[in-house]
Amino acid sequence: MKIAIGCDPNAQDAKVALIKYIEAKGYGEVTDFGSEDPIYGHTAFAVAEAVAAKKYDRGILLCGTGIGVSIAANKVKGAYAALISDVYSAQRARLSNDANIACMGAFTTGNKVRELLVDAFLGNEFEPGCASQPKVDAYVKYDQER
Repeated sequence: MKIAIGCDPNAQDAKVALIKYIEAKGYGEVTDFGSEDPIYGHTAFAVAEAVAAKKYDRGILLCGTGIGVSIAANKVKGAYAALISDVYSAQRARLSNDANIACMGAFTTGNKVRELLVDAFLGNEFEPGCASQPKVDAYVKYDQER
C-alpha cells in the first residue's frame, strides 16, 4: 500500500511518530508531503490530489483538530476524507464509507490513540456490494458530476 501523509506545523511531531509506526507495522510505503506550510489547506490539497489521482492508496492528514485538513481535503474531486477520533469511526470510514483519507487532530488525540486509529483505517477495506454500496455510489456520482 502506498500512503501519503502530511500535516501543518502544529502536528509535525505527531506525523513523525505515525510515519515510524506505519513503517514498523509494515503497512506500506509512506511518502511525507511535509509540514512546513502554516496554511494547512495547501498540504491537504497536495495529499488529496495525489490520493484522488490514485498515485497513493490512502492518505493521512493531521492538524490541531483534524477539522481543517478534512474540510480542505474534501474540496478535491475524488478525495473522501474522514475525520476520525475513535476506533469505531476509523473502521467505519473504510468499511461503510470507502474513505481514502484519514484526518486526525494532533491536539485532540494522543500517540497511542492515533496508532489505534491508523490500525483501524489502514487495516480495513471497503467491501463492494455491501449494504453501504448504494450510499457510497450516490456521493461518488455527485462528486464526479459536479
